[in-house]
Amino acid sequence: MVQLSRRSAISAAVITLALGLSACSPMPDTIKIGVAQPLSGGLATLGKDMVNGVQLAVDELNKSGFAVNGKKVTLEVVAMDDKANPEEGKKVAQALVDAGVIAVVGHLNSGVSIPAAPIYAGKGIAQLAISSNPKFNQLGHATALRLIANDDLQARALGSFAASQITETKFAVVDDGTLYGKGLADAAAKQLEGKKTISLRQSFDDKTKDFAVLADKLKAGGIEVVVSTLNDFQVVALIEALTKVGYNKNITVVGTDTLKTGEMAKQADNVGKLLATSSVLEASEFPGGRAFLDAYQAAFKVAPAYGGHYTYDATYILAAAIKKAASADPAKVTEVLRKMDGYAPVTGSMKWTDTGEQRYGVVSVYTVRQGKWESIMRSDSW
Repeated sequence: MVQLSRRSAISAAVITLALGLSACSPMPDTIKIGVAQPLSGGLATLGKDMVNGVQLAVDELNKSGFAVNGKKVTLEVVAMDDKANPEEGKKVAQALVDAGVIAVVGHLNSGVSIPAAPIYAGKGIAQLAISSNPKFNQLGHATALRLIANDDLQARALGSFAASQITETKFAVVDDGTLYGKGLADAAAKQLEGKKTISLRQSFDDKTKDFAVLADKLKAGGIEVVVSTLNDFQVVALIEALTKVGYNKNITVVGTDTLKTGEMAKQADNVGKLLATSSVLEASEFPGGRAFLDAYQAAFKVAPAYGGHYTYDATYILAAAIKKAASADPAKVTEVLRKMDGYAPVTGSMKWTDTGEQRYGVVSVYTVRQGKWESIMRSDSW
């Protein structure tokens, strides 16, 4: 009787262990990483750059034999076009969730990242965003992780620099009407109050290309400096309009991230002076930047356009988190990410505060020299 009971106990233990093992989710052969960026429209060049950064990192990791607990795992990029549109962004977010991604690198636009955030949060999926509006991290989602400094710091940089380093006094502040653009422009205008005269404050939408009326207003008002959160293609159109009225050389344009592009750098000689503040530092400013730039050029036959090195680094951090979590469960990976001070091949390190802000975020001021953007001042406090 005792022997029978002992055998029964052993059998029960074996069955329990077997059930426990079968209940565990084994590491899959493939892990999907979602990327949600604008891949069409005026911001397509920036969005594609962000996708390229992820793809380059994934290709390198797969080539190196990426493994979790000794099992080789293939990383796969699932990229979708959010069209820089909030409603489309929500559809893309749900599609990525349904596709079974472990995390999402996205979105570029704050106006898209913010409405998409609850969808990712509902499934515990980390959202690694380059969006800079502070509201993104004020929603209280543990999954919302920012890759750069937020607009509060950038507004302080813009205001502080303009007030102390620009001698002209008559300013105009214009924005593209988006959550990112208007919010940052409003904050910058507040920084300038009492230090400079804001003679004109105007909002457009993010697709406007006709700036003939604005050019006339700037000339008639004797405006010397335009603080702009317009996109690069819009500032190109504004410069063309200013040229037609013979006033382009009278204007200093101070922009932000969306101005600091290669295409915009080509316009430097067509305006009095071109400056930009940015929380997206150039890859060349970092010790690991040269290797990234060479690899990027070899892979895509073009130079990076914006923040591909940040999404590249974020993918390496994510891969390290997957290894440390030893799991393909998004919630477990997110939990590890929030505690990591991970090695980033280009920027050096990424670490998040309790609210998901990037602890190592800084803002630089750039000007164009010999056809390239060059940092002239930067700070993490301003």
